[in-house]
Amino acid sequence: MSNSRVKIISASVGRWELAWQDTHFKQKFLLGAGLFATLLPVFPIFYQFIQSRNGYDQHDAVLHLLPAIDVSMPIFIITWIMGVLTIVRALQKPEMFIVFMYGFITINVVRFFTIGLVPFDPPHGLIPISDPISNLFYGKSYVTKDLFFSGHTATQFLFYLVLNKKSEKAMALFGTIAMGILVLIQHVHFTIDVVCAPFFAYICYVIARRFVRSPINI
Repeated sequence: MSNSRVKIISASVGRWELAWQDTHFKQKFLLGAGLFATLLPVFPIFYQFIQSRNGYDQHDAVLHLLPAIDVSMPIFIITWIMGVLTIVRALQKPEMFIVFMYGFITINVVRFFTIGLVPFDPPHGLIPISDPISNLFYGKSYVTKDLFFSGHTATQFLFYLVLNKKSEKAMALFGTIAMGILVLIQHVHFTIDVVCAPFFAYICYVIARRFVRSPINI
């Protein structure tokens, strides 16, 4: 292992040791970890439920112009390259980690509400995304009705908001735009799902950041 990597790891450990001495940080970390652990078994129950209900058909002029093409591979690559990069960077900075954790939790909770309130039937010509990792969260059958808003696009934009380095933010912004285009080409989302995703991601990020920076007592 190179000296530079050793220094980075050493500095990261030092930051976590210092952060863990802060009672408020410790409380919020444990609360966030508990919330995330609680959500994990809820994901398949919720998504299988919404998959079984009837929704509304939607005419989408953009999708009508786009031929449905399987672009699962670039969706998978962008999702997990940017995901791993963000997690690695977040592990180096405790506050970034906890903001990302709460941002991700908030996005998923908000999606529960928006998907529940806006029941759409899937777009015509939908091609299931082949992602063996992400699909583990959906349950026994593939889910096509988790539409408003796009979780793939929102998560990419959350990466953009969380990351600090200009080059990495540029990558995340490119990933957001590319992801929005790709899920439309795959016909797994309507245009409104993609266009609204960054807005919801930003609101969730602001909520997470404000919560992390405010003192709490458990």
